[in-house]
Amino acid sequence: MARITFSCLPASWYCSVSLLSLGCAPRQRLLLLLILFFTSALLLLGTYQRQLWGSQRRPDAHFNKYLSIAESMESTDVLNMALNYGIVVDCGSSGSRVFVYYWPPHNGNPHTLLDIRQMRDRERKPVVKKIKPGISTLAKTPTQASDYLHPLLSFAAAHVPKNKHKETPLYILCTAGMRLLPESQQTAILEDLVTDVPLEFDFLFSQSHAEVISGKQEGVYAWIGINFVLGRFDHADDEDATVEVTTGSQNQQPISRRRTVGIIDMGGASLQIAYEVPSAITFSSPEQEEAGKSVLAEFNLGCDVEHTQHVYRVYVTTFLGFGGNMARQRYEDQLLNNTLAKNRFLTAQTGLSEDKPYLDPCLPVGLSDTVSRDNRTLYVRGQGDWARCQEAVRPFLCLHNGTMSPGGVYQAPINFSNSEFYGFSEFFYCMEDVLRIGGQYDSEKYSKFATDYCSTRWSTLKQRLDNKLFSQQADISRLKTQCFKSAWMYEVLHSGFRFPSDYPSLKTVKLVYDKEVQWTLGAILFKTRFLPLRDLQQETLRQNHPNWLRSSFVYNHHLFSLCILVVVLAILLYILRLRRIHQREQRQTEALNLLWVEEGEALLP
Repeated sequence: MARITFSCLPASWYCSVSLLSLGCAPRQRLLLLLILFFTSALLLLGTYQRQLWGSQRRPDAHFNKYLSIAESMESTDVLNMALNYGIVVDCGSSGSRVFVYYWPPHNGNPHTLLDIRQMRDRERKPVVKKIKPGISTLAKTPTQASDYLHPLLSFAAAHVPKNKHKETPLYILCTAGMRLLPESQQTAILEDLVTDVPLEFDFLFSQSHAEVISGKQEGVYAWIGINFVLGRFDHADDEDATVEVTTGSQNQQPISRRRTVGIIDMGGASLQIAYEVPSAITFSSPEQEEAGKSVLAEFNLGCDVEHTQHVYRVYVTTFLGFGGNMARQRYEDQLLNNTLAKNRFLTAQTGLSEDKPYLDPCLPVGLSDTVSRDNRTLYVRGQGDWARCQEAVRPFLCLHNGTMSPGGVYQAPINFSNSEFYGFSEFFYCMEDVLRIGGQYDSEKYSKFATDYCSTRWSTLKQRLDNKLFSQQADISRLKTQCFKSAWMYEVLHSGFRFPSDYPSLKTVKLVYDKEVQWTLGAILFKTRFLPLRDLQQETLRQNHPNWLRSSFVYNHHLFSLCILVVVLAILLYILRLRRIHQREQRQTEALNLLWVEEGEALLP
């Protein structure tokens, strides 16, 4: 009996098909054989593709990214047992906030990061809670620290499923307010948290999970969070802008990966900048190298220290006193002191009365105001000259060797021909609240709008405010300081950080994908970067299981092709054999028929 065996199929599919026992004609047998062949091939091909796609980026990755963003805006499915959770408490100077995050299991690719998202409640609102004042107010009563955070931790515990508490990491990270305390007081507060928090909550919490982070760490976390939300840690597609990156590893060839974005954030009191430095830096002196180490951070976001795909070298520094409000205050202080000193020297009366005001180029035309310090008052009136205002504010940059480096702070080089920056806070407010040109920055357009605003009479500006021609955030205070802040922002960008006037890749924003990105997102990404190793180990165990779906042959397309070739050859050989058998049977039948005919003729009378 003729028999064909599919020897390259999995053991669980091992079978023999006896074609002659099917009781059908040869052509029907051939058709059935072909159907079985194509069915087997399709099943094998489907299995191979599923395994292959699981470890590669799909062509519709951009669509999947947008779909992920949309899903992150939905309420979190707490009934999904596969989800993992993490908690970060931001202990700031004015108050403390708790953020709850979640992520699905890692996809098994060691080159991808966890897909961490902010948890949302049933009403689709972010799971966030804030309390006041700051934890630094407990400097003299450190034993109350755990009681102080109890409302935040109880809030988080109520949202994280109870059966997930023991595997949910908790991080308590303290910033500006705690940095100002003596180290002994910082230690006392942290020790109380490490001792008492585990007594009331079952979260994964240890001594290393409570710390006072530096401004440098906070800047790095903010940079990580922004780039993660923008998808800049994903694998690059053909249309993505890329950079050549050299790491500190020995004998490591440069790698090409997706270009990250730098961030510039100007608040009221300080200015912060953070950006990746892809190329290795050559220092001109040991002093410069030492200064560079204090503002450069090199870290690996990947789960495997042996892989350098996610090794980043980031320059980050904070300039205290360079925020919009503090810069204006420094400007006014010098204005008052210099004017009064000049009056005493020249026996003049400039600024001492309302009818003889000091003409301030950084105030709108016709605006009358006063500057008061220690029972001293200077009367000023707006001149509205934006060009002169630029010249007036430039000395407050404290330029050192051509860079904005108070005290000689090192600034890493920026490749302006292949870089991208996002401007936050005052960069956005300066462009959007009054000028209404927020978004893509164009220095020529910005200068024109700022010049026109400064030269507009104060009465006209107030009328426009009353007519709601500015943004909802604009108020009288913004109108007064807009001329100064717009000049300050321009000088910080072009004279301080030396951005070219035709730089095309600065975008001023308030939100990223319609949501505010906190540095706490970057913190938990960094803190949990080794967690995918657990999923990868479990995946390895599953791959070693004697299940044909996990067999290694599906990962090797050469072996798969060889298997298909063997099947095709076996079928062709069988068809030839079947044809010979059929021809032999046909000849035997013809001979038998001829014999019957001859015998029949012999029997006829």
